[in-house]
Parts: sequence; structure tokens; C-alpha cells
Amino acid sequence: MREYEIRTRVVVLDEQEQNATERELISAARRATESSYSPYSHFQVGVALRLQDGEIILGSNQENASYPVGTCAERTALFWCGANRPGTVITAIAIAAQTGGRFTTDPIPPCGMCRQALLEVEHRQGTPIRVLLYGENGTHCINSVRDLIPLSFDSDNMETCNTQT
Repeated sequence: MREYEIRTRVVVLDEQEQNATERELISAARRATESSYSPYSHFQVGVALRLQDGEIILGSNQENASYPVGTCAERTALFWCGANRPGTVITAIAIAAQTGGRFTTDPIPPCGMCRQALLEVEHRQGTPIRVLLYGENGTHCINSVRDLIPLSFDSDNMETCNTQT
């Protein structure tokens, strides 16, 4: 039997410890929660992507009465960016959520489906996407999407096969 441990480094910053670029992106994610269409869950999620050229793209969750038809904030922003700015490098993502008019105390991470979508973009662009998860008690900072999904599946896995005869 073999065993190994997987660790993810998370740095927790309060607002005073964040640099101006991080504060700007987190503020944009907080604003993005306002465009959420969430009449069923009442859980408003906002995302801000920072592109390599400095532009910020916003996304929010969009629900539907047929629940699986809705889209998470992360994928809303990612897919808009892919369709309208193909080939653009994403350097960071900030995620914020509120419910009942109050932001979450603790940061919320992206769901598994969004982690996989983010990983695909990170893998395709060949550079890490810094992740900022906002909560009233502090922002969790992770240097790469891969750190959110360490036993990940990407296109490299599809090229791996046992060719021994």
C-alpha cells in the first residue's frame, strides 16, 4: 500500500492586508451579486474575473424554475469571456455571495462543476488563475485553481494510456 497527503495552501487576508488590485476585484464580485437572478435559492453569487489586460468581467448566478437549467456565477463569467474574448488570459477570480441582504460570514468555494470549468481554462491558458474567496471574516486566497481540485481531470489524462504490450 502507498499513501500520500495532499495539501492546499490558503492565505486568509482581512481587507487591510489585501492589495489595491485584490480589493478592486473583490469589490467587483460583491457588486456582481446584485445582478443575480435567484428567486428560488435566494443565494446571490457574484464573480469578477481579472483579465491579463486589466479588464474585469462580471458574472452572477442565474436560476430557473427547472433547476438544472440555471448557471452558476463562475461559469456565467467564464463562458461569456470565452465567447467574447477568446484567447484572453484570466489572471484571477473573486467570488462573493450574499443572502437576505448580508454577505456570507465565511467564504464560499466554487461548486465541483465550476472548479472543473475553471481548471479547463487554467490548463488551456497554461498559467494559474489566482482565486479570491470573499467572506465577511476574511478572504481566502489560493494561488491556482488546481489547488482547489488537486486530483483533477484535464486533457492530459485523456492522452495517458498504458501502451505496454
